[in-house]
Amino acid sequence: MKNIRVNAYEVALVFKQGAYQRMLKEGKYWFWGNETVKIYNVTQPFNAPVELNILLQDAELADELHVVEVKDNEIVLHYENGLLKQVLAAGRYTFWKSVIQNDFVRADVSKVEITENIERTTLQHKLVASYVRSFSIESFEQGVLYIDGKFVQTLKAGVYSWWKNGIAIVVNKLDMRQQHVEINGQEILTKDKAALRINAWAQYKVTDIEKALVQNKDFSYQLYAIFQLALREYVGELTFDELLEKKESITPFILEAVKTKIEVLGVEVAGFGIRDIILPGDVKEIMNQVLIAEKKAQANTIMRREETASTRSLLNTAKLMEDNAMLWKLKEMEYVEKIADKISSISVNGNGVLIDQLKQILVSQK
Repeated sequence: MKNIRVNAYEVALVFKQGAYQRMLKEGKYWFWGNETVKIYNVTQPFNAPVELNILLQDAELADELHVVEVKDNEIVLHYENGLLKQVLAAGRYTFWKSVIQNDFVRADVSKVEITENIERTTLQHKLVASYVRSFSIESFEQGVLYIDGKFVQTLKAGVYSWWKNGIAIVVNKLDMRQQHVEINGQEILTKDKAALRINAWAQYKVTDIEKALVQNKDFSYQLYAIFQLALREYVGELTFDELLEKKESITPFILEAVKTKIEVLGVEVAGFGIRDIILPGDVKEIMNQVLIAEKKAQANTIMRREETASTRSLLNTAKLMEDNAMLWKLKEMEYVEKIADKISSISVNGNGVLIDQLKQILVSQK
């Protein structure tokens, strides 16, 4: 005979010649030599030494065990005392009912939606993350969800999680803020066959992501083409001179022309403008010549106007001096003063009649 002691938090299983006999709890026991005793710590998971179904036929033993069966399309989250311990994949698991509180949350991973009451922090846990696929959409974005290639719904800003399985999930995201597009290097002929290169810009904002991404392919390319054709339509109907005169009306025309066409793209245009109108080299040279000629003509006009005003002023002055001897004398003295300012010294040579000669120069004769 042999003596076996089963301590607290232990359970013993008795086998006789390999066949299960009974379960023993805390205490001292005597056994014959043909009996085998296996002792288990009830705070640890139970690994059955024989077929589990045989052991579960003992109602007392079955009452002491948690038996968790996980199907192929399931996972089970195992918590110990409220903390996630492990994730159980397909199979059968047994745990002792003991001082450790074991809880189990079963989840069907064959579907897409996570309908089980599982917190986001748990889904992001390293033990669970491999079973979950997550997508994050920023506050300035929206997304469209496709499941197995079929459009399902529009997604607003937030974090979305689905079970990872054989079902294909695609999320296409789009920036919903105002955006800018350059329409550069447009070679366009005017009505009078002048070849121009025009650089333009446009600002737009996506208002309907379903139209932009689901109902249209490459909506941004289509938007570019719509602006390009509208610009060509406007320039092609005007001569070069008309285009220069009406360049301020380009923006209203383009905005009105594209308004209806871009609605099907789910886009709203906020602005449009022409950055550059680049002329061919020969046209640019001709324009420069025209500009120079215009400026010369303007300069000549101004000079003639000033000359006419100056002549008119002299004529008025002459008429006043003709009627007023004192004014004539003052004018003479003014000119003499101006002449004297430019003379530093005067040398006089002559005979006795010098004084009479100076008098004749400086005193007016009537």
